[in-house]
Amino acid sequence: MTTHLQTNRKSKGFSLIEIMVGMIIGLLGILVIMQVYATSEARKKTTTSGGDAQTNGAIGLFNLQREVQLAGYGVSSTELLGCNVQLRGGVSLSDIAPVTINHASIPSGDANTDTLLIVYGNANGAAEGDTITQNTIGTIYTVQSPDSFVQSDYVIAQFQSRASPCTLTLDLVTNDPITDRQVVVQNGALVGRGLLFNLGQTPRIRAYVVRNGNLTVCEYTQYDCSDATKIGDGSVWVPIVNNIVSLRAEYGRDTNIGPMDGIVDTYDQTIATTSTTPAVSSVQCGWIRASAIRLALVARSGQKEASSATTTAPTWAGNADFPIDLSGDGDWEKYRYKKFETTVPLKNISWQKVVSGC
Repeated sequence: MTTHLQTNRKSKGFSLIEIMVGMIIGLLGILVIMQVYATSEARKKTTTSGGDAQTNGAIGLFNLQREVQLAGYGVSSTELLGCNVQLRGGVSLSDIAPVTINHASIPSGDANTDTLLIVYGNANGAAEGDTITQNTIGTIYTVQSPDSFVQSDYVIAQFQSRASPCTLTLDLVTNDPITDRQVVVQNGALVGRGLLFNLGQTPRIRAYVVRNGNLTVCEYTQYDCSDATKIGDGSVWVPIVNNIVSLRAEYGRDTNIGPMDGIVDTYDQTIATTSTTPAVSSVQCGWIRASAIRLALVARSGQKEASSATTTAPTWAGNADFPIDLSGDGDWEKYRYKKFETTVPLKNISWQKVVSGC
C-alpha cells in the first residue's frame, strides 16, 4: 500500500511554484544572454565602423597624393602659369597652375574645409612646349618636332611674347602631324611664333571638394565645375569616398631671398609674389616657388555612439593656421575619427627653378 501511494505522488509532475521558479531562471538567463549580445554587437559595430574610417581615409589620401604627384605635367612652364585658359565654349579656367588651394572658381564645400584644383597632362612629348617655327596660318602650326604630337591630342599655343592679361585656348589636334609634318587644330589662335604645349589626349583638370560628408571630384574637361547650381548633381560632382569630414591643405613654399634653392621654408595658403629676374613675373615665380603640398584628410566612423567618443578634434601639422574644425556637426563628439596627412613634392614644378631664374 505504501509503495502504491509513493508511486502516485511521483507521477503528479512539477508543481506550479516549481514551474514559475524555472521560468524566472530561464528569463534571467535570456536577459543575461541578450545583454551580452547587445554589448557584443555594439562593440562590433564600433570596431567595424572604425575600420571603415581607416579604409576610407587611406583610400582618399592615396587618391589625392597620386593626383598631386602628377600635377603640373605639361603645364609647369612659366609661359603658362597664371594664364586663363578657354577650355571650350562658355567654360574657362582662370589662373592655371599645377595645384590650387581654394581656387576662386570652385564652389566651396563643407564648412572649415579646403578645395583642391589639380591640373596635369599625359602627352609623350616635351613638357616645356614645342617651338612654333613659322607664323601661324589659320589653324596650322608648323612646329620643330611634329613627331611629338598625334591626332586627338589637346594643345595650348602661347605667343612668343606673353600677353598681359594672358588668355589662351585649349585646342584639339585634328590631323596626323607625323605624316603631315604640321599640327592642324580645331579652332586655332592668333599666334605668330611661340610655343605649342601638348597636354595629351586625356588631360586632367580635377577639382576635389568635401561636400555633405563625402570627398567628391569634378572633371573640368567634361563639366563646368564652377557652376554652383550643379553642386548637388552626382554625375558632375562624383562622390569617391564617403564619411570624409575635413580636407586641409597648404603650399610648401621656398622663401629664400635671391634665387630659390628648392627647399621648403614655410607652409601657408598664399602664393607669394617674389621674383629675382625681370624676365619672369612675380606671379609666375610665386607658383614656381610652391614646390610641395601638405595635406590632411579626416575620416569619420559610421557608428554614432550613445555618449561622447571623441573629446577633441584631430590635429595636423598645419593646425596653428588652419585647424581641423568639426563643430559644424552638433553631435561630432559622438563619432570616432581617423586623421591622415602627408607632404607631397611637386616634382613636375621643381625642375623649373633651374630655367626660370626665380
